Amino acid sequence: MAEIISGTEISAKKRREIKEKVFKYRENGGHIGLAVIIVGDDGASKIYVRNKRRACEEVGIESFEYALSENTSESELLELISKLNSDPRVNGILCQLPLPSHINEKNVINAIDPKKDVDAFHPINTGRILTGDYGFLPCTPAGVIEMLKEKNIPIEGRHCVIVGRSNIVGKPLAMMFLKENATVTVCHSKTKDLKAETLRADILVAATGKAHLITADMVKSGAVVIDVGINRDENGKLCGDVLFSDVEKKASYITPVPGGVGPMTITMLLENTVRAYEMTNYT
Repeated sequence: MAEIISGTEISAKKRREIKEKVFKYRENGGHIGLAVIIVGDDGASKIYVRNKRRACEEVGIESFEYALSENTSESELLELISKLNSDPRVNGILCQLPLPSHINEKNVINAIDPKKDVDAFHPINTGRILTGDYGFLPCTPAGVIEMLKEKNIPIEGRHCVIVGRSNIVGKPLAMMFLKENATVTVCHSKTKDLKAETLRADILVAATGKAHLITADMVKSGAVVIDVGINRDENGKLCGDVLFSDVEKKASYITPVPGGVGPMTITMLLENTVRAYEMTNYT
């Protein structure tokens, strides 16, 4: 039976460390702020923004929220980002995705100052991930690495298989595993024999957004299984990309959904915001 990797517990520990750091800077006259922009009335996005606000309050980071209407034009959004880029109170800028269809996401991401791009989506920051010379790491992949290290699970020399090649998780995580000296395989919708690939994994990461895609027969005995997916099953219950009840019996470590990678994503956003402050004031 696998040991559960609790993102809730690791996140709580990490947030205590971040809070200590934030209050030390505040005692010396420092101020750390995160601006979050949401366009439209997407329910899931609103929940994410609310959770980010609460997380900021927990660690002492000031949260600036900009809730814009669905009809906001791209030029209006870019104008706001320009103002936030030059606002000294704001160390990090996050524009909640997805955006309405009439707004070009690429233009919005490119408009954010790379030094304030705490999502690490800007081309400059994604390029620096490729070279290993980065200021920020994308929050979810960074959370995955943090969880493995917190549990003292070795990465170097291991075969890491990632199912999913998104720009947000799969691709940057592959680069981060390579930096840790792992051997990396990335699988996707065109992979011919997914089961053959996943069975080779010492560390298996599922990040597809397909409920219960990974079953026990696809997992090597003793593998570490990280479930990044957040889905709803046929009963409307939250679940991951991994069939937890079956895979738990075969893996050595496994992350649950909810309570696994999810809490780490917002925590690493807080970490990036503090890092942005440090890059501006101490480097």
